[in-house]
Amino acid sequence: MDAQDARQFSQENLPPETTTMTLKEFLESDLEGYEYIKGELIPMPPTSVEHGYISANLSSLLHLYVRENQLGRVLISDTGFRVGERVLIPDIAFVSNARMPDDLSKASPAPPDLAVEVVSPTDSSHRVEEKAFIYLEAGTQLVWVLMPRSKTVTIYRSETDITLLTRNDTLTGENVVEGFSCQVAELFE
Repeated sequence: MDAQDARQFSQENLPPETTTMTLKEFLESDLEGYEYIKGELIPMPPTSVEHGYISANLSSLLHLYVRENQLGRVLISDTGFRVGERVLIPDIAFVSNARMPDDLSKASPAPPDLAVEVVSPTDSSHRVEEKAFIYLEAGTQLVWVLMPRSKTVTIYRSETDITLLTRNDTLTGENVVEGFSCQVAELFE
C-alpha cells in the first residue's frame, strides 16, 4: 500500500467522533461532510467512482421522471435530512411537493419520502440496515439500498416488509414515486 492508498484508507475508515454539540448546534453549523447520530459525528468520506456512477444512473432517471411529472424534487448526496434526533445524508432522496421544506438553505427538517443508499466497500451491512430502519422509523416511506457488488436492490418498506431485487427485476416507485420504473440492471451498467 503506497502513501496515497494509506491516506484514502484512513479517510474512509475514520471512526465516529463523540461531540458535545447538540443536534440544534449541528443544524446551525456550517460543518459539512458528517452525519450527526446521537451525539456522534459520522465522517462521510468521498465515494468511489463506481459509487458515483451508480448514483448518477439512478438520480438522472429518477430526476427526469419526477421533474416531467412535477412530483417534487430529487436531491443528491450532501443534502442533509433531519431524521428523528439525527441528521442523515442519503446518496439520493426524493421529497414530494407536499413535504418540500420552505427554507431550502438548511438541512430538511423532515425525512425524505424516498431515501436511497448506494453501499460502499467501507460500509458495514449492519450500519446500512440500521440506517434504513432509522429512515423508516422517522417517516420515510421507502428506502432503496443498492449493492454494487451483487448488482441488487433491497427495498425496505418496514422492518418486516423487505424485498430483494436482482438485475432481471424492475424497480418501481410504488405509491411514493408513482409510475416510476426502471430495470435494476440499468442502474449498474
